[in-house]
Amino acid sequence: MPTNNKISHSLRRKFRLSEFLAEKIIKAVSFVSFAAIILIFVFVFREASPIFFQGEEKVQSTEFSQSETYGDDTEQTQKNVDNYASLTGAGSDESVTFNNLISKNWQPVSAKPKYGLIPLFIGSLKATLIAILFGAPLAILAALYSALFAPKKLRELIKPVIELLASFPSVVIGFFALITLASLFQNIFGYQFRLNSFVGGIAMSLAVIPIIYTVTEDALAAVPKYFTEASLALGANKWQTALFVVMPAATPGIFAALLLGFGRAFGETMIALMATGNAPLSSFNIFEPVRTLSATISAEMAEVVFGDTHYTVLFFIGAILFIITFILNAIAEFYVRAKLMKRFRGE
Repeated sequence: MPTNNKISHSLRRKFRLSEFLAEKIIKAVSFVSFAAIILIFVFVFREASPIFFQGEEKVQSTEFSQSETYGDDTEQTQKNVDNYASLTGAGSDESVTFNNLISKNWQPVSAKPKYGLIPLFIGSLKATLIAILFGAPLAILAALYSALFAPKKLRELIKPVIELLASFPSVVIGFFALITLASLFQNIFGYQFRLNSFVGGIAMSLAVIPIIYTVTEDALAAVPKYFTEASLALGANKWQTALFVVMPAATPGIFAALLLGFGRAFGETMIALMATGNAPLSSFNIFEPVRTLSATISAEMAEVVFGDTHYTVLFFIGAILFIITFILNAIAEFYVRAKLMKRFRGE
């Protein structure tokens, strides 16, 4: 008996030790993740802060001012500096005012730089809405079929296949849209511009479908079984039960899926960079090229002068994207899901 008690005590101690270590590791990983998000947030807003705290931003051309000279060729060097400033706007006293930011022209490299965010925002919104309008119905119907109608074996095949689409790199989807979808849609619809917001939106929908499908399928599966059983007992068929009983009960979860999909598409970079045409136009025509906020950062950040006006505005765009996606995810997670759980609990 004493031996058995010792063994039981040692096993209990080992179990408690492993449980203690697992708890501490989970806490550490959670803390590191949270700290990384906070640091990214602080860094982005710190780099964008000169827009709010400095009245005028002066762009300095360090490349030319620090260039080597040979002999007394200072005149030619000064001419090079002046030419660079006239071509790129470097050295100008152009201030980033509110009117400049809300203008309809994005021309950061010019004698008088214009940093209008309106065409970039319109471009992001157009491509995102097309992605949601095309991808959301497919994802919701697929989730409805998978959760309520598909046989068990087929369900076990459908869900992993659709979720596997989420693992595709964005650059692969963008390349597929650039080479295949763009030519296909131009031949079908006969529009002028081969790359436009329509092609980019359709390509983005391929990245959005897995997110909307997964969250919607979870919301439909979480609806209590007695909802379905009561509807069938009253004489409704399966489709009537699915459309008029189960889906309304899972509406908050479906709405959360749409918000998450919207945030995913709004912040997409590589697909937008490769498939939308990259022209900052303010037109609402879906068959014209656009440039999105995220694609602008990706295309221009590597070429700007550190600390100048253009650099600051790009970080300001990043801050806008950060705020929008954070708000959408917060609403979907803390408000919509909480409302869904309260509905199921009958509160």
